[in-house]
Amino acid sequence: MSIDPKTVSHIAKLARLHITDQEVEEYSQQLSKVLEHFKQISAVKTEGIEPLVTPSDVETAWREDVPKRELTPEEIVANAPQRTGNLFTVPPVV
Repeated sequence: MSIDPKTVSHIAKLARLHITDQEVEEYSQQLSKVLEHFKQISAVKTEGIEPLVTPSDVETAWREDVPKRELTPEEIVANAPQRTGNLFTVPPVV
């Protein structure tokens, strides 16, 4: 299977990309190679093989939920360059 230059140009137009004729030709060849690799992968027999999320066993490392001292609002904004009350003051966003 191959991707012709006309298709590459159409996709570029839809994506609002400006590509040269040389790039169209290059991408056409590269995308055709990618599709060929997918064709090879799809030929692999996978019947009876259970799908995996990861190729190795992963154990979740849980930690005990221990309450800790929370910071007060005053402590949180103590080093702020500018603040208004207990809030950080930032430049306005237009």
